Amino acid sequence: MAGTIQVDIVSAEGEIYSGQAQMVYLPAAEGEIGVAPRHAPLLALLKAGEVRVQLPEGGAELSFYVGGGALEVQPTRVTVLADTAARAHDLDEAAALAARQRAEEALAAKVDRIELAEAQAELMRAAAQLKLIQKLRKHRG
Repeated sequence: MAGTIQVDIVSAEGEIYSGQAQMVYLPAAEGEIGVAPRHAPLLALLKAGEVRVQLPEGGAELSFYVGGGALEVQPTRVTVLADTAARAHDLDEAAALAARQRAEEALAAKVDRIELAEAQAELMRAAAQLKLIQKLRKHRG
């Protein structure tokens, strides 16, 4: 299909999305990037955040949460290998709030550097999920 790029989003749990897109926006470690058809090859690390897939021909925009991972871009394909991933509307706000609370408690405790790094990463993932949940709530209401 001219003017589109194949998008595959997968995690350890399985395939989250596979289909054509007009444009894809991703949370790269260096900042958000946009990928269009015929993009130059690229490898990048992803941070926790939202992946937006703009469907072809004025279609809707799909939203996904990734908890970090890797991105491979080829001129006709975008592959997201996520640590964790979910469709945005499947996110559980209560679970994200509980994860944020656990991470904040771990950060407040005097823990070693490995536990500290794990708590910081958990806090970042929870914050990204809550930000996406709030964004979706704002668009619905």
